[in-house]
Amino acid sequence: MNPRDRLIFALDVDNADEAEDLVRLLAPEVGVFKVGLELFVAAGPSVVERVRRAGARAIFLDLKLHDIPATMRAAARAAAGLGVDLITCHADQAGIFADMDLGGAKLLGVTVLTSLGSQELKAMGYPPELQDPQALVLRRASLALAAGCAGVVCSGLEAAAVRKVLGLQAFIVCPGIRPASGEVHDQKRVMTPERAIAAGASHIVVGRPIRTADDPPAAARAMAAGIAEGLAQRPPA
Repeated sequence: MNPRDRLIFALDVDNADEAEDLVRLLAPEVGVFKVGLELFVAAGPSVVERVRRAGARAIFLDLKLHDIPATMRAAARAAAGLGVDLITCHADQAGIFADMDLGGAKLLGVTVLTSLGSQELKAMGYPPELQDPQALVLRRASLALAAGCAGVVCSGLEAAAVRKVLGLQAFIVCPGIRPASGEVHDQKRVMTPERAIAAGASHIVVGRPIRTADDPPAAARAMAAGIAEGLAQRPPA
């Protein structure tokens, strides 16, 4: 897999025209484009086709499905019908999809958002043994594996431990990626692209560090170079 194919760019904008412009600009440098809640709600399901026509080779529909079973199954069926490549649900509900055929779409279980740390988990009422984000990530990764998910979403800080649980073939998609000198913004658990990939991530998700750069294509190429460096640091399988 080419390093750029492991780079997921987050189209975190509020209109389809801007999303299309970003795809045209970055398609030569990015393997996967992520359509998240902001863009999907603002522009509707048709934005997926617009992103595809603008040049996206693969599309990650990141809606983090979390609802009653009937609603989640219907939403997943509709998402798969859009022809996307990756779909997310919250890992603790992944079992709802265990018997579903999602066509060519792969299901990823979201473990713990990268904006959450120990203090947030404590405030949310998790018991002491699950206030360490990695402990909760590993529990939810196991649930996702048992449900037949293709992989999980977690921070790079947990990638090595999750890789041991999920095995060599699983997708481990890591958001919260920042260059060494980059702003953290609203993230709590962050990592550089090199370290995340070296630790076992299969893909990294990058938004603001590319989108707000003076030269977004150059920033994307720098992320791909970091991916290549991380791959070179991995021990032999």
